[in-house]
Amino acid sequence: MRSLERLLRPNSIAVIGGGTWCENVIGECRKAGFNGALWPVHPSRDEIGGVRAFRSADELPSAPDAVFIGVNRNTTIEVVASLARLGAGGAICFASGFSEATRELADGADLQAALVDAAGEMPILGPNCYGFLNALDGATLWPDQHGLTPVESGVAIIAQSSNIALNLTMQTRGLPIAYLMTVGNQAQTGLSAIGDALLQDERVTAIGLYIEGLDDLAAFEAFSRRANALGKPVVALKIGRSEAAQAATLSHTASLAGSTAGSDALFKRLGIARVDSLPALLETLKLLHVAGPLESANIASMSCSGGEASLIADTAVGRNVTFPALTDNQRAALTNALGPKVALANPLDYHTYIWGDKAAMSRCYTAMMQGDLSLGLVILDIPRQDRCDPAAWLKVFDAVEIAQKASGRQMAILSSLPELMPEAIATGLIARGIVPLCGFEEALTAIEAAALFGRPLPTDPVHLPGPVNDPELLDESKAKALLAEHGLRIPKSRNAASSEEAARAAEEIGFPVVLKGTGIAHKTEAGAVALNLTSACDVQETAEKMPTATFLVEEMVTGTLAELLIGVVRDPAHGYVLTLAAGGTLTELLKDSVSLILPVGEEDIRTALATLKIGRVLTGYRGMPSCDMKAIVSVVLAIQALACSTPVEEVEINPLLCGRDFAIAADALVRLGGN
Repeated sequence: MRSLERLLRPNSIAVIGGGTWCENVIGECRKAGFNGALWPVHPSRDEIGGVRAFRSADELPSAPDAVFIGVNRNTTIEVVASLARLGAGGAICFASGFSEATRELADGADLQAALVDAAGEMPILGPNCYGFLNALDGATLWPDQHGLTPVESGVAIIAQSSNIALNLTMQTRGLPIAYLMTVGNQAQTGLSAIGDALLQDERVTAIGLYIEGLDDLAAFEAFSRRANALGKPVVALKIGRSEAAQAATLSHTASLAGSTAGSDALFKRLGIARVDSLPALLETLKLLHVAGPLESANIASMSCSGGEASLIADTAVGRNVTFPALTDNQRAALTNALGPKVALANPLDYHTYIWGDKAAMSRCYTAMMQGDLSLGLVILDIPRQDRCDPAAWLKVFDAVEIAQKASGRQMAILSSLPELMPEAIATGLIARGIVPLCGFEEALTAIEAAALFGRPLPTDPVHLPGPVNDPELLDESKAKALLAEHGLRIPKSRNAASSEEAARAAEEIGFPVVLKGTGIAHKTEAGAVALNLTSACDVQETAEKMPTATFLVEEMVTGTLAELLIGVVRDPAHGYVLTLAAGGTLTELLKDSVSLILPVGEEDIRTALATLKIGRVLTGYRGMPSCDMKAIVSVVLAIQALACSTPVEEVEINPLLCGRDFAIAADALVRLGGN
């Protein structure tokens, strides 16, 4: 792996090009207090940004550690080759017009390949890349204004959008950002390699990712495992839909696993918390920077308003956040601090009896934090300082700090709106070791995320999907035969080339039977499935009405207690996505599903099934008998074995008929290809 040490933490920076972008790089380095050498390079200018310029890279005093290349795309390749020969530490390729523009420029992909070839072993970021900001050391290879200030420690953010990255530098939430990285086209150095390099800096406390698409699944898994081993949490905001989920449209599985299911399952497997908005990303990183991962999502909330107590409680509904009931010790201590007039609960409305009394407030907060809690929230909105006097509000900070030290529990100040937590106050709270959180939704999202870390990761690596060429949809009888070879139980069946043959096949199997038209992916919607036919006449008449000329006749399975969908879809970006769901004709309507990344073990399957609403039916709902869980798990493991040993695009059983002593694949879809 190429070392990014010199590039990210340089002692010398060269800036090649003469436009405004290059002048900005020099100006921002000076503003940030970079104390290394600055070397502008331009063939005709004597100075750039007030700094003496060199005519070419060959005239530089030594090989630069980091280079910002701000010239056109063709010249960029020449410059990169020259820098590689000199032994430069790495370069930012600002120019666009490479693989991101292949629709507009026929030579875009070829130029990108030439750029990578020219770089050789020298690391490059981009092309089509804004660069990076190192607020720890003042190295700002960044062609624009930004909002970062020097920090001694902080979080690192890697973004696949330069404009999103620029916007994040302008946050006023008090979050200390140590590194802000953009990746551009990831032609040579991708998100995972950058993440690895940032993990090595002890001053980085957590890493945030803005992801449009993963660069390399194996490399990303390796980065995630290193982060977990180092105890540095990773939070991701993932956008977009995977190409695999868009392409695989034949099955219900593909519909359920589409959009974000694959990335969600992958992130969960790798111990990465996922959030869905930029504010949530920033608040989660802030909580992790100050408090680190939380042992649990058990929290306490305290405010002097019943409205705030009710609002935070309502906001927590449907989330994996818990307000534990008060213990006897808490109640006694709170009564002593607040008197008999306050109704005690969690969330707590402590009224205004103790407002402005630092000693009384600290006793209240300390008493509340005696329970099994990972975090205590004190809801406090700072009034506008240009129109109001916040002195009384600021006393709360002292009380919270006292309570945090006395209880040994992490505390946070939570504002209902970001503008009610001024940046200077947020920064001051962080200096005290108190978490400043902004917005109820974002704060609870951050707490959920922070409570995810610290769990051991699966020892088995993600099964990397190989290429599948020209996948072919097997007819149902062939699909079931393939599944039977892997140990699945299927109904007795016969193929029929006419309605008459179907009637005779039904008599051979024995009534009742199921009749299916073949050659159709979604048979029920097409009117190509008939259940519980009890005579040869019924079979023949039904077959003649179906929109197909060939048929599959099967035994009618009785004693079914539940129907499941078991499916696997190949997703090159995230691995093989396993979907477990309520099955049958209402699968997509119910949307009762869970997704995992292969490989999985028996316990993983049982745990996932238990999260489904239909999971209660599987284990016996309201006195009903339970299904054969061992047989169901065996089916899932068999499908996994098929997917991991064969060039599979997708496999689906829907429904898997589940009874007291069976799990039978009633319908199957398989798409196979050649490697």
